[in-house]
Amino acid sequence: MKIGYVRPTHDEPDVSQQIQHLSTIDDIQIIKEEHDSAKRRTALHQMIENLQPKDQIYVNKLYHLADSSRHLIELLEKIDEKKASVISLSENIDSKNKEGYSFQEILRHLIQFQSDVISEKTKSGLNEAQKKGNNAGRPKKPDANVQKAILMYESKKYTLAEIKESTGISKSTLYRNLEN
Repeated sequence: MKIGYVRPTHDEPDVSQQIQHLSTIDDIQIIKEEHDSAKRRTALHQMIENLQPKDQIYVNKLYHLADSSRHLIELLEKIDEKKASVISLSENIDSKNKEGYSFQEILRHLIQFQSDVISEKTKSGLNEAQKKGNNAGRPKKPDANVQKAILMYESKKYTLAEIKESTGISKSTLYRNLEN
């Protein structure tokens, strides 16, 4: 049986592109994870539990199947024990192909996989921080100080050094705010 596995990510929360790519494969049954939580992957666990020999699991990217290198190895071992295989479309990997890959190909795929893992976890962390009201990046200077610095500059009574000492606003910040 051909099984397509899809799960939401921060780049694609609705999995429509994943389903579109997998739908090009004849007679494929799509299994969809309802959320992107690594800890609640019920559809994945149920799919692996119900695998039969010669079943093929199709994914667009290895990251859609696993959340880390260790998790990927564990899943591949479980799938191999069931005499099934994994096919990743974007990486062009078929685990039933025992002819193997060159070391460079394996390394390139592992690096891309790790990059996907890091990217997704970073986006997840930023998203969680934003929900809690924390914004990424350098904090903004208080508007009162900027306004005070602008008034001091426009009065032409103060030097830039005096404005900076009094308000804490640098010359570049002052000029940037003057332009706006």
